[in-house]
This record gives sequence, C-alpha cells and structure tokens, in this order.
Amino acid sequence: MDKEIIDQFILNSLSEDVGDGDHTSLATIPAGTKGKAKLLVKDEGILAGVELALEIFHMVDADLKTSVFLNDGVKIKPGDIVLEVEGDAQSILKAERLVLNCMQRMSGIATKTRQIVDILRDTNTKVLDTRKTTPGLRYLEKWAVRIGGGVNHRFGLYDMILIKDNHVDYAGGIKNAIENTHRYLKAHNKDLAIEIEVRNLAELEQVLQTGGINRILLDNFNFDNLKKAVELISGRYITEASGGITIDNIREYAACGVDYISVGALTHSVKSLDLSLKAVD
Repeated sequence: MDKEIIDQFILNSLSEDVGDGDHTSLATIPAGTKGKAKLLVKDEGILAGVELALEIFHMVDADLKTSVFLNDGVKIKPGDIVLEVEGDAQSILKAERLVLNCMQRMSGIATKTRQIVDILRDTNTKVLDTRKTTPGLRYLEKWAVRIGGGVNHRFGLYDMILIKDNHVDYAGGIKNAIENTHRYLKAHNKDLAIEIEVRNLAELEQVLQTGGINRILLDNFNFDNLKKAVELISGRYITEASGGITIDNIREYAACGVDYISVGALTHSVKSLDLSLKAVD
C-alpha cells in the first residue's frame, strides 16, 4: 500500500461524503456514545480492501479499535465476518460508507480476476489489467487486481510507452512512430519500456523489421492469426493479446501462446460484492 496515495484518497473521499458534518449521526447519537460493529459478508467471492479499511478507520478516528478475522485474497461466503470495529459510534458511522464502497468494488474486481487466473492456471499466460478504470480509483482497482492474482499493466501514461493505432496513424506509420519514440526518450533522458499495438500480420512484419521495442500487443487477432503472430515473433519480444476476449474464450487465446492477455472488463464492468456493516449489541 502506498500510504501517501491512500491517505490523500481517503481525505478527498471523506471531504466529498462528510462535508461539514455527518448531521444525521450528530443529531441522533449523543456525543461520546460507544459502539461496536461487524463487517458482514453477504456474497461469495474473493475479499479485497481489508488493509484499506483499516487505514480508513484509523484516519477517521485513531482511537477506533479493529479486530480482523479475514484477510485480503481469501475466499468468502455469506455469513462470514471480516472484521469488527469498536469505539466512538459517530466515528464508526462516518467511516462506514467509504469502507463499504471501497471494499465492495475491490472485492468484485478481485473476484473477477481470480476467476480468470483460475481458468489460466495451467497455462503460461498471465492476465493483465488496463487503464479502463474509474477516475480517482485506479490505484485501488489495480490493487484489487493484484489481490485477485492478476498482473498490473502500466499505471498511467507516464510509466511506459504504449504506441497504439492512433499514435501510429498520426505519426505516419509504424517505423516513424518507433523512431520518433527513441528520439524522444533520448532527448528527455527517459528509460521507459516500449510496447506497440499491431492490427494485423502486415503491421507485425513492419514492427519486426524495425525492432527497437520490448513488447507487442496483438489487437483483435483471430485464433489462427494469433498463433501465426506468436510463431513469427518467436520469443524475441513479450507478447500480449487484447480485444474481444471474455471468460468464455480466454483459454483459447492463451492456447495460442501469448505471454499476457489484457482484459479491460476486470475493472470497467465488474459486479461489486455485497458487504454490510452492522451494529453489534
């Protein structure tokens, strides 16, 4: 956990939610009232966000005491109790929704990721996430992918070169795009890995002739062409497949021999797991 990123996220989220005060709790619960609550599982899946929840509780009120019974990455089922929190009742309620929103979303992502990881378990292919994330939540969503057993791709536009179709078209072709990239990196004294997307075997041939890259993204290839592409690359570069890949066909794509498969659905269209925080007498 990157504490600086997480703490800023928590501060921003609490500001959005609490504003100038949780007036319902302030109005109904006498100051100083002590309480206890349990975080209850109401769904099946993979748990994620426990470490984050502890940080949220601590930042809301450092005097809140937590007891953790289940950790990130474990399988959960309805009726399981993840943790208990005890202390000022108003503080517990102030933290409640942020804890649940984050953990439900992260657990949904971890669950979807684990499904795919299990499908690919006896292959040499790993599943990657993408930048198709919720603005402001990318760190949490990519964290959840790791908890589920997946691999993070680049975090943003700044930590890797990924030359996609629009870059190639605007640059005037694959050779220009790659050569321009090397000039840029040298001029700015940057050492970034270079990946390039190709749309067909003809573009792949151009990349192989030009060289100077680290990874090739084979986008929207059918199975026959994907196998041919992997054979042509012959281990010289890391291979990644994307486009039109679902749980139903991902194993067939893996069988084509690619190193990675990127799946935007890991983060852009998952179902959150059902969790709740209930007061304990």
